[in-house]
Amino acid sequence: MTDNPADRDIFVPHDFPETQVDLGEITMNYAEAGSPDRPALVLVPEQTGSWWSYEPSMAALAEHFHVFAVDLRGQGRSTWTPNRYSIDNFGNDIVKFLDLVVGRPAVVSGCSSGGVTAAWLSAYAKPGQVRGVILEDAPLFTSELTPAFGPGVRQHEVGVMFQTWNKFLGDQWSVGDWDGLVRSIDASPSGITASMLFPDPSQAPQNIKEYDPEWARAFYSGTASLTCPHDLMLTQVKTPVLLTHHMRALNEETGILGPGALTDAQARRVGQLVTSAGQRFDYQDHPTAMHMMHQFDPETFSGVVIDWVASLD
Repeated sequence: MTDNPADRDIFVPHDFPETQVDLGEITMNYAEAGSPDRPALVLVPEQTGSWWSYEPSMAALAEHFHVFAVDLRGQGRSTWTPNRYSIDNFGNDIVKFLDLVVGRPAVVSGCSSGGVTAAWLSAYAKPGQVRGVILEDAPLFTSELTPAFGPGVRQHEVGVMFQTWNKFLGDQWSVGDWDGLVRSIDASPSGITASMLFPDPSQAPQNIKEYDPEWARAFYSGTASLTCPHDLMLTQVKTPVLLTHHMRALNEETGILGPGALTDAQARRVGQLVTSAGQRFDYQDHPTAMHMMHQFDPETFSGVVIDWVASLD
């Protein structure tokens, strides 16, 4: 599988036009909506998500913001970069994007690993680039191999899933055994079936086709956050932070988290570290929300973003 997005020939049309920008190491793909005279909002998708997971929310958000929804490296039409998937690299790509494309201070909202990237930007972006960050069900601590607080990626149902994806699909889809992946999921003792995860298990869904499965290995092995310990990052944040916390369940006997991005105790620890840095921390509990609220409940998500950004002013 080539790392040149144009050569994959797997893409489908969407409601918003797509544009590419050369950031040096990668070409980043993004979609844009809303008037340039409105506040800038950058949307960073979840692992396995391309920019268009935000498509259900973008029209409402575009009434209030100049919206930029991006594909991170290794996802969507952006460049695939073997052995280069890390939170530091994701964050630095968006630093360049803010300079070259947005050109003014922005609020960054990221879901899941995109939320961890948004936290990175609050801590390490250039001065004045970021006004505030929204961490939509971000797996802080839980996406690390050996976190400073609470369970990590291998104490989470998603960790086993990442390992399985990479085993049967391979880095850059070098294996591509979709049927074997489905059989493995259905045979697992977790009780999760492929039909729970994919609309049509007979074929890979569009978002997975656009995803480099090496991402999964980077998180399961711990290399994704190896040079970016989350506890240190959170003590360095320099902007207001909103954490939304969605559906979760912790097995008290095994200590395994799933579903859910982080535990209640980990969410409290995030708040303690952010406030220790002298920054405003807001927490919203949405216990019935799906992980990707922006995709499955766009009305609630858009309202959360609009109201919180208004409070910054």
